[in-house]
Amino acid sequence: MVRTLGRKLSWPRSFSFRKMFDGRNSGHSSFSSRGDGMHTPEHELAGHAAPSTRRGKQNRRSDMEVMKERFAKLLLGEDMSGGGTGETSALALSNAITKLADSMFGEQMKLQPMYPETKENWRKEMGWLLSVIDHIVQFVPSRQMGKNGQFTEIMVTKQRDDLLTNIPALRKLDSVLLETLDNFKDQKDFWYVPRDMEDADHNGDWRRDENWWLPVVKVPTDGLSEESRRWLQNQKDSVAQVLKAATAINAHVLSEMHVPENYIDSLPKNGKTSLGDFLYKSITEESFDPDYFVSFLDLSTEHKVLDLKNRIEASMVIWKRKMCQKEKDGKSQWGSTVSLEKRELFEVRAETILVMLKQQFPGIPQSSLEVSKIKNNKVT
Repeated sequence: MVRTLGRKLSWPRSFSFRKMFDGRNSGHSSFSSRGDGMHTPEHELAGHAAPSTRRGKQNRRSDMEVMKERFAKLLLGEDMSGGGTGETSALALSNAITKLADSMFGEQMKLQPMYPETKENWRKEMGWLLSVIDHIVQFVPSRQMGKNGQFTEIMVTKQRDDLLTNIPALRKLDSVLLETLDNFKDQKDFWYVPRDMEDADHNGDWRRDENWWLPVVKVPTDGLSEESRRWLQNQKDSVAQVLKAATAINAHVLSEMHVPENYIDSLPKNGKTSLGDFLYKSITEESFDPDYFVSFLDLSTEHKVLDLKNRIEASMVIWKRKMCQKEKDGKSQWGSTVSLEKRELFEVRAETILVMLKQQFPGIPQSSLEVSKIKNNKVT
């Protein structure tokens, strides 16, 4: 969801965040001062509300304050000093969603339903943030009939096509994750042991592995039943499909973003310099086997995998730019002795390696190109 919002945004002139916060707008604002969108009863205005009603009003006021804080950060690009050095609106919104997800799911260490209060806050605050996308629009031509019966072509606003497609899909994936956690509500095939009890059983010296902070899970002495194993495997497969779908949406949106000029300016003038002699020679040989090529690479650390990804993406940008320039005016501004056909072949090979890396290392951090795309998106 994060990166779906990371492309160019267009705000209509009539759109105002202020209306979202103004309780006087009642049913006409994006967010009314009441959670149910109804007018305040007269007996409440007179100060004779029941205790439960007063509590509800306090909660709504609290929600309103939190909401104002969230949108203030979006408006200022997370620069609360007001110095004008904040991030773009697209990146600020992306960061807000990422931080919200981390705060809500970061403490979910057990296979059990999310706490009702946490789930309610997640859906409520995500609804606030996603309300912004209703105003991320594009102008499209439309025909309007005048009083004289003649049609006139005008430009109207329409929610961006990628948001119309991706946001519902991401909402569905979110529901699947929450439902998967809910599926563990009544399971009794395994259980978690309190840390203090486990410490007592092992004299405080029981976990020295890298996951010492995770809760300890216990299963029956004879292990899980075959039925339980199949059920757990089904839950795992479901979550894996969610990850796969979300990753595909994320990758597609990133691929459609324009490459920032400052990233292009930082690149060397040819793909060979970016890749290095060994990688360039391997990719440009007459016979090329991607599996054989990857098997000889040193991918022992995350840093080395990310470095390789950065080099390959940089070379692909260089080759694509040269090919586009060649097709545009018949010559490349950087100049090269490599033919257009060979560059296309090299690009296909590099892209094949890139896909293999992403499949083999799905948790790899974002590359320099991806970070640059996300950071440099502008609001238009």
